Amino acid sequence: MSNLSPEEIKRYARHIVLRGVGGDGQQRLKSARVLVVGAGGLGSPVIAYLAAAGIGTLGVVDHDTVSLSNLQRQVIHQKAGIGATKAESAGAFVAGLNDHVQFVPHIERVTAENVTRIMADYALVIDGTDNFGTRAVVAEAAQAAGVPLVSGAVSMFDGQVTVFMPGGKTFRNLYPDTPDEADLPACEVVGVLGAVTGVIGTLMAMEAIKLITRVGEPLVGRLLLYDGRAASFTELGY
Repeated sequence: MSNLSPEEIKRYARHIVLRGVGGDGQQRLKSARVLVVGAGGLGSPVIAYLAAAGIGTLGVVDHDTVSLSNLQRQVIHQKAGIGATKAESAGAFVAGLNDHVQFVPHIERVTAENVTRIMADYALVIDGTDNFGTRAVVAEAAQAAGVPLVSGAVSMFDGQVTVFMPGGKTFRNLYPDTPDEADLPACEVVGVLGAVTGVIGTLMAMEAIKLITRVGEPLVGRLLLYDGRAASFTELGY
């Protein structure tokens, strides 16, 4: 644990004594460079738990600003931060939680033209955006770059999460047909229960930590579905 300071050893004590993680796993977390796409409902718990876990470099890309209607589910943002960019607000949250994390804000909209540049310095990508087109762009860029991708989505009372690994099943294996965006219910129209984003976002953070520490079996080629009303999980292969 030579790379961990005395303060870090104390901070991460519950990880260090945890069989399967230990000091080696904590050092992997400290060395990790992770990009979170979207600092909204899913990105909020992802950012919170990865920062708490001691991710060494945490990048967040989001062009949007904090609004009052976000606060029902985007729990890293505060009322005092309304009007600030979500990336900046996320940075303030991370700084207050763990000053051992290097936070890198990317205040821009992800597009096919800039995604490769944004992703270039990271070894793991987590996508919590709510737009199918953006999710496809991020997934294709991660595949081309040979970078693992943790992907999640929510709607109303339900959510899903999966992991795409380089050389494995792809976003297009899961979604062979591109849906018409008009047919996809927007959160602004149908709503989403805030706690559902917490469930799925936390699962996404867990998958990322598993990949980094090499603990357990990630959701590769498996889609985990959550039904909040029934309190049930269903797993589908693809």
